[in-house]
Amino acid sequence: MTSSRRDFLRTAVLLSAAVPLAAAGCSTTDPDKEVSGGGTLDKAKKAGKITVGFANEAPYGYTDKDGKLTGEAPELARVIFKKLGIDKVEGVQVDFAGLIGGLNAKRFDAIAAGMFITPERCASAAFANPEYVAKSAFMVPKGNPKNLKSQNDPAKAGVTVGVLTGAVEEGYAQKSGVSKSKIKTFQDQASAYEGLKSGRIDCIWLTRISLADLLSKHQDGKYEVTEAFTPVIDGKEQLGAGAFVFRKADSDLLNAWNTQLAALEKGNQLLPVVQKFGFTQAEMPTPDDTAAKFCKG
Repeated sequence: MTSSRRDFLRTAVLLSAAVPLAAAGCSTTDPDKEVSGGGTLDKAKKAGKITVGFANEAPYGYTDKDGKLTGEAPELARVIFKKLGIDKVEGVQVDFAGLIGGLNAKRFDAIAAGMFITPERCASAAFANPEYVAKSAFMVPKGNPKNLKSQNDPAKAGVTVGVLTGAVEEGYAQKSGVSKSKIKTFQDQASAYEGLKSGRIDCIWLTRISLADLLSKHQDGKYEVTEAFTPVIDGKEQLGAGAFVFRKADSDLLNAWNTQLAALEKGNQLLPVVQKFGFTQAEMPTPDDTAAKFCKG
């Protein structure tokens, strides 16, 4: 995931069908119960529904051509909350920047947006353990003529690399030896693809998940996405771990989610839920990939 974000819808969408925002409501709990971690989960179970804030970015969460909210996060929410006895998930699509603020203001009970776990975000909200860990990849012409497979290959080959404006991949490229003159920035994935198509760049460097989604929109057989790899910058692996997020007071809801997520992972049932959105075994978290680990930075 990059720091570049699309404009998001501000309408509420019921995961099974569209509903007005007023119908979605927001979950409020008794303060004393919430402090003890017993408010939101209990209320959601009794009501049979829970409200989740989503950002509109494929493949993490988006509205399809039929008006249905789908993607990795909404589909996983359907599965896990149902296991918790909550049959209805009411999704609210909002701007990415307003998700944590809206969560803490109780506009919704949880949020999910392909949001990476960072120390800064962990200070404001409680992250579940990650459901995926994103690695890097390149989009290259079919056959990979420059033989680009790992972070140091672009510099060795002297190629021009395309990245998104403000994205971490620009720094990765520079610290991997690519000169500034060989790095071209683009506002979005579509314009980066056009840069590759026109020959202005030799590859696009993004997360493999994002590139797989981009490739799915351009199935002309002229390009491919390389195998995933993990950049190592200043001696440290660079991974992006995406997870659901809850209010700090809702420890019962957080723990219940983590328990069901762990059960999916142990039973090899997590990948089948997200696989149709471009996720592979390469993105599945290991037992060592915990929220605590990524909150430390």
